[in-house]
Amino acid sequence: MNTAVARWCVLIPCLNEEAAIRSVVESVLALGAPVIVIDDGSDDRTPEIVASLPVTLLRNTERCGKGEALRRGFREALRQGYEAVLTMDGDGQHLASDIPRIVAAAAQYPEHIVIGARLLDREQQPKGRRRANAVADWGISWACAQPIADTQSGQRWYPRQALDLVDLPAENFVFEAAILIAASREKKLGVVSVPIASRYHGEFRLSHFNPVGDVTRISTYTVGRVLHYGNLIASYRRSRAAPIVITNATG
Repeated sequence: MNTAVARWCVLIPCLNEEAAIRSVVESVLALGAPVIVIDDGSDDRTPEIVASLPVTLLRNTERCGKGEALRRGFREALRQGYEAVLTMDGDGQHLASDIPRIVAAAAQYPEHIVIGARLLDREQQPKGRRRANAVADWGISWACAQPIADTQSGQRWYPRQALDLVDLPAENFVFEAAILIAASREKKLGVVSVPIASRYHGEFRLSHFNPVGDVTRISTYTVGRVLHYGNLIASYRRSRAAPIVITNATG
């Protein structure tokens, strides 16, 4: 693993992932990376499985949403002295094998959020989900005043400046959009993307993301931030540049 970056760990928020969580966590541990798992009130065997592994397990007694799970994970990572985190989902759609390239990109671009962008095998994405993601990418890039290739990917590297935004007032999937926008606008962080595969096979459980409801909430929040920061035309023009995509990062 690349060591030319800040001390970091992997955060995995999860909800009812008993079918995949063991293999996901073990694949990360095989890289030698420390892991914090935040269980968001699962009512299956997920907590029991994770508790048997050498990781930090945080449990919400009731479901609080992905935003609160990430927020709690950020706070725990900071408490343990980590200066950056790499987030990934617990359902198996994100692979540990992509982590070294994301970390290498973080070393190359230290003042940036790095996104594992689903730019490969995009035909696997359901058409409705692809359209919803395209709308979100367009709006969030505008709010960030910089282009972002995949604003909905949960596999991300967050440097310390982004972790300092832990108390942003946004919940559920809106939290991830809020982090991108505030990091871009308030912290002046850039965003770079490392291409990963789109994985939507039958073995994955149905997504907790609602393409209608969640996109509506994200869009409402995003429009508010676009108006809040002003300079609408200049921000839009900056958002239409080509996104930074790192294809040669190696860990």
